[in-house]
Amino acid sequence: MGLDISSQVHIGEVIRNAVLFNPANSQGRLMNSDSLVETVGRFFTLLSERQIDYVLVGGIALLQYIEGRNTEDIDLIMAVSALERLPELRVETHDVDFARGKFGDLRVDLLLTSNPLFDEVQKRFTISKHFVEHAIPCATVEGLVLLKLYSLPSLYSQGNFTRVGLAENDIATLIHIHHPPIQPITEILANYLSPTDMAQVGQIVEEIQERLERFRERS
Repeated sequence: MGLDISSQVHIGEVIRNAVLFNPANSQGRLMNSDSLVETVGRFFTLLSERQIDYVLVGGIALLQYIEGRNTEDIDLIMAVSALERLPELRVETHDVDFARGKFGDLRVDLLLTSNPLFDEVQKRFTISKHFVEHAIPCATVEGLVLLKLYSLPSLYSQGNFTRVGLAENDIATLIHIHHPPIQPITEILANYLSPTDMAQVGQIVEEIQERLERFRERS
């Protein structure tokens, strides 16, 4: 059975603390960090009042299932059409699959449902989770593993060693604590990645499972 840590998750405080303890942030962002708690609450209230469909993913969603994750951003799956009903979110970058914007001082990263995998996660791998701010539609363990595995070939091709390490560690921790069925997840993923990328993902999954087996044997 998975670890239940949901009562501890206060999104605004998580983001504020991440901003405060990141020495790379500008003085202005550090000075405005206290307002982030209120901004986060207003953001999710607005999503609810406007009846905008979305799913929480990324580091905040992970905190429903594992401890110790740190993030300064909100990550959501959302349709492009929903952005028209949310003019307060100032979109700064936008491509086919992703968008990035700001709601006040809050950074919001969007995974757009024009990507069929993101759309499938929203439709099939979502559960309501209680945060301090609101009950929020959140990706399931299986949904988060799907998204993390899907991102790995791109991260490897970018040579982004830090993000590769974080993603692989998140996957390993989710598997270790919650034991999601891996074969059905990889079968779904095969519909959205090339055979070459799937071969790479298969190798990564095998290496993660071997690491977990070694850990279990020694603990």
